[in-house]
Amino acid sequence: MVKRAGWLGRLGNRLNRVEARLQARRAEVEAESMGAVPVPPGVPGVARSGGGTGADTGAVAPADPAPGTSAEHPGHAPHPPALRGRPDPVSVVPWGMRVAAEVSWRLLLLAGMLWVVMKVISEVRLVVLAFAAALLVTALLQPFVVRLRRLGLPRGLATAVTAILGFVVIGLVGWFVVWQVMENLDDLSNRVREGINELKTWALDSPFHVTEKQINDIAKNLSETIGTNTEQITSAGLQGVTVLVEVLTGILLAMFSTLFLLYDGKRIWTWVLGLVPATARPGVAGAGPRAWRTLTAYVRGTVLVALIDAIFIGLGLYFLKVPMAVPLAVFIFLFAFIPLVGAVVSGALAVVVALVTQGPWTALMTLAVVLAVQQIEGHVLQPFILGRAVRVHPLAVVLSVAAGGMVAGIGGAVVAVPLVAVTNTVVVYLRAYSRDQLLHGAAAVGPGPHGSTALEQAAVEAGRDQQA
Repeated sequence: MVKRAGWLGRLGNRLNRVEARLQARRAEVEAESMGAVPVPPGVPGVARSGGGTGADTGAVAPADPAPGTSAEHPGHAPHPPALRGRPDPVSVVPWGMRVAAEVSWRLLLLAGMLWVVMKVISEVRLVVLAFAAALLVTALLQPFVVRLRRLGLPRGLATAVTAILGFVVIGLVGWFVVWQVMENLDDLSNRVREGINELKTWALDSPFHVTEKQINDIAKNLSETIGTNTEQITSAGLQGVTVLVEVLTGILLAMFSTLFLLYDGKRIWTWVLGLVPATARPGVAGAGPRAWRTLTAYVRGTVLVALIDAIFIGLGLYFLKVPMAVPLAVFIFLFAFIPLVGAVVSGALAVVVALVTQGPWTALMTLAVVLAVQQIEGHVLQPFILGRAVRVHPLAVVLSVAAGGMVAGIGGAVVAVPLVAVTNTVVVYLRAYSRDQLLHGAAAVGPGPHGSTALEQAAVEAGRDQQA
């Protein structure tokens, strides 16, 4: 019995030692997972981990850490051992990449807003174009209202006289064009037949070896094409009636908008300023009159250039005895409000009319007159008249006309260039205004930098202060 009791005692002691070693190993693993580091024995302020028997493991953990925290970063969740010693990911990203990222999401937001605005404009395109036309007409007529007010007329009477005279002049121009076309339509059709016969004779006698059979085949194919597409032509005519109704509606909207803008333009602008935030209101209040002066100068300059083009090209057509010289001159005047494209279309129309009515030689002379006048306009008149009013690069003019035509057709092409000119004026003024505000010590508008960007900017400013 005594031997059996001694053997059981030795077995129990061995089991106790094995348990102590297991607990010590478990404590080491826990200490490593909690971020503890081994220290020599006797270091104060730390608690050595061990098993139930107090075995020494050689690893320590912070004394009584709070639940869910670590000793390296109080108040933060413990990091895994693989991330210890690595910098903050935000501080690793280069400054330029951070700036590009912040600019990118803002650009995406602006692009989305612009897309929404374009969709809204496309849905109410008639109203937008009518109001834009009213702004252009108002910019043209508003100086006359100011002069009548200086002569002593009341505001209502001056507005009514100016609007009535302006609408009457525009109506007379339209009526004159229609009247001239209807009066010369029969003569033009006869001239066209004669011109086609002359072109046929010239083609047969030309060195291109064109036969009469080929010309008859072309005429037959053209006749068959027109006959087979009768339904499409009819639907196009019905669509033209719808477009005519929309045009009349737009004209009425433009007339009423012009009348109210002439009479109550200042109060409308004051109401618009009330919608602007108070911090940005002084800058917008200064940019508005400058934008209006730019628009007024653009409209008046364009009218003057278009009038000069119409007069000189019309005189050339008259001396070359081209039919409907006066209606063609009016078309040239109207198409001049579409930059670049309008001059090409109106000049081509005049050359075609001269070709089918007077022959190739007159058409070449007409082309020479058109090109000469347009070159004088592009290199002399526009830089002299519009150079100070509209500082827009020709590439911007081309792109804006193309974009306006794609969005809203002919009306969009007409409005595109003055819109770009006004936007350029506003941007230049607001940039100068913001620079002046900063020079005079005014606070910048908008929130300051924040996050890691603010920390790095503060460090850069501190370095500059130390260097100073």
